[in-house]
Amino acid sequence: MSTNVSIYQIKITLRDSKPPIWRRIQVRSDVTLGELHPIIQEVMGWWDYHLHQFIVGGAYYGPLHPGYDDFIDVDENEVQLSQIVTGEKFKFVYEYDFGDSWEHVLLVEKVLVPEPDQQYPVCVKGKRACPHEDVGGIWGYGTFLEAIQNPDHPEHKEYLEWAGGEFDPEAFDLDAVNEALRDL
Repeated sequence: MSTNVSIYQIKITLRDSKPPIWRRIQVRSDVTLGELHPIIQEVMGWWDYHLHQFIVGGAYYGPLHPGYDDFIDVDENEVQLSQIVTGEKFKFVYEYDFGDSWEHVLLVEKVLVPEPDQQYPVCVKGKRACPHEDVGGIWGYGTFLEAIQNPDHPEHKEYLEWAGGEFDPEAFDLDAVNEALRDL
């Protein structure tokens, strides 16, 4: 590993989730935003079905797609984290699925020296299950949770079937997440 590479410990919190849905990851400072995107997808539990962007200081970074590049200021594959992160406490936003508008606040908690035998990226902690794709954003997720937790709710059966028969909003499997990260 290059001696110029630092490790950023980043807390990713799904904005407006109550109680908070979050992950704490460690990534190399030389990872591009384009490489950070699938890392966030894996640790949060998304399926990468939708468009995304990073918002950093009013600039929009993302993939360049025909018809979409008018909204993007900078190609995410051309920018490393070390080029935007100014140090600890630096914050930026990752938005996934412009219809549901899942906004994630990324907070650089620590800048670390790489551990010699550690593979990066790695997830070191997290809380709560990721909402299902296409549930209607954070507000739709609240309705979904209300319905599946109340057998008398008029949409209880429909939502539960849609979710695959069960859903535990408190579930988070750190080992499974890190296995998925190793496969990236």
